[in-house]
Amino acid sequence: MVSTVAAQRRALFIIALTLILGVSSYITRAWAAGAFAVGKCGAYGQAYDYPAEAPARAAALKQCKGNCTAVTMKRACAAFAVDMTNPCGPHGYAVKPSISGSLNAATKKCYEFGGKECVIRAWACDAKG
Repeated sequence: MVSTVAAQRRALFIIALTLILGVSSYITRAWAAGAFAVGKCGAYGQAYDYPAEAPARAAALKQCKGNCTAVTMKRACAAFAVDMTNPCGPHGYAVKPSISGSLNAATKKCYEFGGKECVIRAWACDAKG
């Protein structure tokens, strides 16, 4: 009799754990869209963990002042680098699966476009980025 009760408790625990993992996986997937907007002279806007790309893009563009370009990121990270000696000059941005990849790629792009002292101005990651 004791072994039956223990087995039932174990089965209920496994079912509850499976449900919790399933729901958390669904929530993570549902809120996994983001956007990063970049503009002139270091202007930027960011939005992450939105339910869809369109509202994330709109939110990022709303934060960015001036004529800005938005890129979307889904379960990824974005970074924006500017030339510290001339913030209105060369800049670079990147979207990569990890924060380190996006930081490195954005800095590299800034140097490729003629930056002399490129630094990260902003970065953001969305769900699980």
